[in-house]
Amino acid sequence: MENLETTNWLLGVVAVASALQTLLLIGLAVAGYRLFRQVGNAADALEARHVEPLRRQVDGVLTQMDDVLGEVHAITARISQRTERVDSAITGTIERVDETAEHVLHRVRDRVAQATGVVRGIRAAIASLLTTDTASKPQAEAGGGL
Repeated sequence: MENLETTNWLLGVVAVASALQTLLLIGLAVAGYRLFRQVGNAADALEARHVEPLRRQVDGVLTQMDDVLGEVHAITARISQRTERVDSAITGTIERVDETAEHVLHRVRDRVAQATGVVRGIRAAIASLLTTDTASKPQAEAGGGL
């Protein structure tokens, strides 16, 4: 029996140790839960004090950037339109200058051709008169001696 008493006594010690371990684990779980809640509350407070104001400021800056980008887009579109208009105007002007230069060139050629024709005509007339005068004189001398 003595062996059973020792065994019972050891089983009692093991039971008490198990109960203490269970109580200790329950205590650690409660302490862990409280710590978890405190950390969560601290994180919420930190977010409310620091992160939320920063987020609002960043949102404000992003909104301003969106406005600026919208204005830049509008300005770019206007510049593009005006560039196209200037390009079109320059192209039209160059075409008109080319047409005018070609027209002036043809007119000058026509006038020069007319002037050349007149000069050639006068030259031919003068050459004809000079040639007839010199050609008729020897005939007159030759005809007058008959």
